[in-house]
Amino acid sequence: MKAPFIPNNAPFSDTQKAWISGFFAGMHSHMLKSSQAVDSSQARILHILYGTQTGNSESVANDAAEIAKSHGLVPSVKGLDEIEIAQFLSLEYVLIITSTYGDGEMPDNAEMLWDALSGSDVPALDKMKYSVLALGDTSYDKFCQAGIDWDNRLLALGAQRLLERVDCDIDYEEPAETWIAEAIPLMADGAEGAGLVVNVDSQAQVEKPAYHRKNPFPAKMLVNRLLTAENSSKETRHYEISLEGSGLSYEAGDALCVIPTNDPELVADITKAIGCSGEELEPVNDQHMTLTQALTEVFEIKLPGKEFLHEVANRSGDAELNELLEAQNKEKLADYLWGRDILDLLLQFPKMEFSAAEFLALLKPLQHRAYSISSSGKKYPESVHLTVASVRYDSFNRQHKGVCSTYLADLVDETTDVRIFFTPNKSFRVPEDNTLPVIMVGPGTGIAPFRAFLQERQIRNATGKNWLFFGDRNEATDFIYREELEDMKNQGILHKLDLAFSRDQEEKIYVQDRMQEHGEELFAWLEEGGYFFVCGDAYRMAKDVDRALFDIIAKYGNKSAIEAADYMNMLKKEKRYVRDVY
Repeated sequence: MKAPFIPNNAPFSDTQKAWISGFFAGMHSHMLKSSQAVDSSQARILHILYGTQTGNSESVANDAAEIAKSHGLVPSVKGLDEIEIAQFLSLEYVLIITSTYGDGEMPDNAEMLWDALSGSDVPALDKMKYSVLALGDTSYDKFCQAGIDWDNRLLALGAQRLLERVDCDIDYEEPAETWIAEAIPLMADGAEGAGLVVNVDSQAQVEKPAYHRKNPFPAKMLVNRLLTAENSSKETRHYEISLEGSGLSYEAGDALCVIPTNDPELVADITKAIGCSGEELEPVNDQHMTLTQALTEVFEIKLPGKEFLHEVANRSGDAELNELLEAQNKEKLADYLWGRDILDLLLQFPKMEFSAAEFLALLKPLQHRAYSISSSGKKYPESVHLTVASVRYDSFNRQHKGVCSTYLADLVDETTDVRIFFTPNKSFRVPEDNTLPVIMVGPGTGIAPFRAFLQERQIRNATGKNWLFFGDRNEATDFIYREELEDMKNQGILHKLDLAFSRDQEEKIYVQDRMQEHGEELFAWLEEGGYFFVCGDAYRMAKDVDRALFDIIAKYGNKSAIEAADYMNMLKKEKRYVRDVY
């Protein structure tokens, strides 16, 4: 840019003033960028590693990365399956954010690194400085166990813990923010350029969704249809929920989160059992509301939490319950609580009374329920479909109902606002390469994401083969989406459909048995670059399927146990063996 002529001692014109201002602003910008480039090259790298099953830990990791940049750090965000043990051992500044799933187990994407780190010959980590954030749910016995295990292992290997581990319950946002705010400055302490914003070219600004747990979208129910036969031993329903006006979108494999309200009959029975009227006004979340409203909309009133159990044991003086709690025998306590809910315990000890404030103080917040989506967003952009089994059972002389499943089935009508938001599951996705085979194992409602996958493959005109293993109790009553699946098979979208109805014969048959029967072909599909997906029960089915897959790989791949394990780890690392289990 050519400078305007300025005579000696002449007053500056507005044009000249503007040019001078622009010149120095440009110089300042150039100098700032140069200094930032230097800072970036010399800045300390902070490795933020996450273990996740549903995406929450990844979200927190990205939030931590944004704060790290504001302290002059260069964040490197990776899943725990994206880093090799040799590289991990060389890291200096590390934040680990991990959830726990199943019975205190590592998330799928953390397993391989954890197994490697658990070996007896792992060298000392005396250069590593770290902190751990654990996400969990206190309703499970092994609360935050995966995070606890990481913390203990790193400490045992000589790593320096810069900040005590924080264990988060389901409401993890605030404690996670506090942990980030405390951990990042400690990681930046003494670093060159600490406290300066570093210009890092990354995927940085993570766009926050307009609707989330704190601000759900008020949707309307379009369809509520029974899928199982009237005489089935189960009740499985198909729901379609409108997204009109939300601007929301989703991918096949994502989860829809529903925030329910509690059953009014259960609220009334509990209110009566504690000796209250329901009209008591109490401060809840910075506002005053009646006990009835609080129990209906704000608090979990089904599963008894630890605080409630200890208070019941104390007030009732019941020897059996006190002994179970004192002995900390988790298995016997679980047996005692099997089929019992909060109302059962209140009715068991009818002499107990609580003020409204006392009772509310013992309850946990009512949480959303996450469901695997059973539709493709490309095929149904204005609605989202769910496949949900209604939980109903008789126990302790009364009928029990699942909180969210029967909220959807019984309490929602065309006028109800169904509060929803999406949780992305970036790992659980149809492969980008439309020519690759896909194998899907989804018994019962585990079929949900695979209905979405098949729709997605159809919309994409994918040429890759699709194979579904599906099963349930009885074919005549529980073969959900039968017509759709048979149509897809006839159209050549679903190339193989193997069924396992466990109660249609004397000897029970499950999906893992069907896998074994077709093991040679299944292995051949894997060798062709096939993807293997599992959805459903984490405690039994997913473990049985995992064992069957291992046996198939060993047998038809002619591999030793170590080689078969390596093959499965390769599938996991390539995101070709992925599970959505619960």
